[in-house]
Amino acid sequence: MDAANRTDFYIGLALAVSSTIFIGGSFILKKKGLLRLAKNGSTRAGQGGYAYLKEWLWWAGLILMGIGEAANFAAYAFAPATLVTPLGALSVLVSAVLSSYFLSERLNIHGKIGCVLCIFGSTVMVLHAPQEEEVASLTAMAEKLKDPGFIAFAVCIVVSSLALILFVAPRYGQKNVLVYILICSVIGSLSVSCVKGLGIGIKELFAGTAVLKEPLFWALLICLVICISIQISYLNKALDIFNTSIVTPIYYVFFTVSVMACSAILFKEWLRMSTDGAAGTVSGFLTIIIGIFLLHAFKDINFNLDSLPLYLHRGRQGNTWSQPYVALPTDVTITVDQSNLTKERSAKGFFPESLDKRSNGKFFI
Repeated sequence: MDAANRTDFYIGLALAVSSTIFIGGSFILKKKGLLRLAKNGSTRAGQGGYAYLKEWLWWAGLILMGIGEAANFAAYAFAPATLVTPLGALSVLVSAVLSSYFLSERLNIHGKIGCVLCIFGSTVMVLHAPQEEEVASLTAMAEKLKDPGFIAFAVCIVVSSLALILFVAPRYGQKNVLVYILICSVIGSLSVSCVKGLGIGIKELFAGTAVLKEPLFWALLICLVICISIQISYLNKALDIFNTSIVTPIYYVFFTVSVMACSAILFKEWLRMSTDGAAGTVSGFLTIIIGIFLLHAFKDINFNLDSLPLYLHRGRQGNTWSQPYVALPTDVTITVDQSNLTKERSAKGFFPESLDKRSNGKFFI
C-alpha cells in the first residue's frame, strides 16, 4: 500500500468511526422523542401517525443521523465497503451504552461482554478485510453495474422489498421486528453501491472531470435519495414499536450481511482473498454476531459480578442431578403435592428470579 492509498485508508477509517458515534447517538435522541410523544398519547408511527414530526428531539436525532450518514458516505469514497461496513458494530456499542444512561435500558454483564466482542470482531474483520477491485472512474463503475450477476441481485432486492412493503409490513410489521429491519437492510445494500459510485464521481469532479454531464451520476443520486428515504422511514417505525437494544443489533447484522453480499457480487473482492483472510473475515463477523446476541438476548436478566456468588449458591442448592440414584419399589404409589413442591422450589431458589418475574413464560430474541 503506497502513501496515497494509506492516507485514504486512514481518512476512511476515521470517518467510519466518527459516523458510528453520530448514528449511535441519533438512535437515542429519536427514541427519546418518540417516548415523549407516546407519554403524551400521540399516535405511534407504526399506526400511520406523523406526530413525531413535531418533536424537536426527533428532529435533533434525524440531524445527527444525517451527519453520521454523511461521514459514512465520505468513508465509502476513501475506503472499501468491507472495511467501513463492519465498523458499524461500534454504533451498536454506542447505542447500548447511551441507552443504559438516558433510556433506563439495563446493560448487564452480558451486554458489556457483548460490547467487547463487537469491538474485537470489528478489529479482526478490518485486519482481514478483502481488497476490492480498483474502480477509479464512473466508466469503470458503469461496467461493474452492467454485470449480469449484479443485475440479477438488484432485481431480487427490488422485488423482495416491494413484497415486504406492500404485503408483509401492513400485516406483520407491528408484531415481528424482522419485517421493518429486513426492508431497511436489503434496501441499504443498494444504497451503499450508490454511495460508492457517487463517491468516485465526486473525487473525479474535484480532479477536473465533467462528471455532472454523466447520466449515471444523477441516476445514482436519485436512487440513493429513494433508498435512504425508505430506510429512515422503516427504521423509525421499528424504533417506535420495538426496544432500541433489539432493533439496533439486529439491523446491524442484516445490514452488514446484505452489504457484504452486494459488495462481493459487484466488486468480486472475495475471489482474490487468501484462505487465512477469508477465515479471519468470517470468524470476525461471527464474533460480532455472538457479541450482539449477548448484548440483547439476556438484557432482561438482572445479573452482575456482585451477584455471581448468589447465583452459584442457588445453582448448587437447586441441582437435582447431584443427588444419588435410589431405585423405587414398584408396588409403592407416590402422591406429589404440587403446591408444596412449588413452594419448596421457590424457597431453594430453583428458578432464577429474572426468568420468573420478567420473561412471563416467554423467551424473546
